[in-house]
Amino acid sequence: MKEKLEEIKHRFEEVGQLIVQPDAMSDMSYYSKLSKEYKDLEKIVNKYEEYKNVLENLANSKEILETEKDPEFREMAKMELDELEPKKEELEEEIKQMLIPKDPNDDKNSILEIRAGTGGDEAAIFAGDLFRMYQRYCEKNGWKLGVMDLTEGSSGGYKEIISMISGEDVYGKMKFESGVHRVQRVPATETQGRVHTSAATVAVLPEMEEVDVQIDMNDVRKDTFCSSGPGGQSVNTTYSAIRLTHLPTGLVVSCQDEKSQIKNLEKALKVLRGRIYDIELKKHNDEVGAQRKSMVGSGDRSDKIRTYNYPQGRVTDHRIGYSQHNLPTVMDGEIGEFIEQLRIAENAEKLKDGEV
Repeated sequence: MKEKLEEIKHRFEEVGQLIVQPDAMSDMSYYSKLSKEYKDLEKIVNKYEEYKNVLENLANSKEILETEKDPEFREMAKMELDELEPKKEELEEEIKQMLIPKDPNDDKNSILEIRAGTGGDEAAIFAGDLFRMYQRYCEKNGWKLGVMDLTEGSSGGYKEIISMISGEDVYGKMKFESGVHRVQRVPATETQGRVHTSAATVAVLPEMEEVDVQIDMNDVRKDTFCSSGPGGQSVNTTYSAIRLTHLPTGLVVSCQDEKSQIKNLEKALKVLRGRIYDIELKKHNDEVGAQRKSMVGSGDRSDKIRTYNYPQGRVTDHRIGYSQHNLPTVMDGEIGEFIEQLRIAENAEKLKDGEV
């Protein structure tokens, strides 16, 4: 681990030199990339310096115990050892966590897709509840959420709703939400008070730029249509809404939230790139075979990941066996603890598989 930390320190010093060069200052994209790398490395280097200081003090205390005859000095050295040993272990654990390779997509914005599953009208209502839950979570994180396309349910909620979330570390947190979410409750449409089970699927995709996923526009059919729903004078009057069909994969993407056809096209392409990336990633994971089946961050879309049990007021994440008995608070966007527990579980898997 020490060798790896020395390499990181060397790179940190190198980036510190590069960032002040005229070439870097004249290219904002390059400068921004260097600035982010410098900031990320600085956290590890600072922790490493603290760790080295603890090791040095430990060595001094041990030397005193071996050579010093004065009882008072020996007692002071022993007390210092008792303090420093736990601190050393604590710092080693913190550094291990910091050295776990980050998903390069963690810093990206995300496309959030929620679709009603089994359960008819109640599934659409639940999809609406999930969307509001994520809206609240985004507000708490200071993220911006914009709806790109939606199909409303006949009794409320959504059959499908697609949105873009932008902010800091969006995909790094939201990626844990992909999968099947199940609800157990008495639907508003139920006359005899029976508890029903319904489901909605959530897909979280990283926002991919053109340099990340290239699309041959000859493979894309573009259709325009009038936007529907709220939106002012342009609704049902101008052909600003866009529908893209990717012919090789059959993927279809629509976007109608902007009044400008060009802006809707840009957003639709981002969603299409995200979905193509997701297909390629799944294909790659299937091919390597050794990919962890239980990896909490990128589970199969068909996996049941969480149950919201209204009669018992309980929310359970099945991937890590973690439950909370505060369902109303969770539905109001307090899902941070679930995400934190999933992040810890993912890091534990990486450590177990020797990725550090």
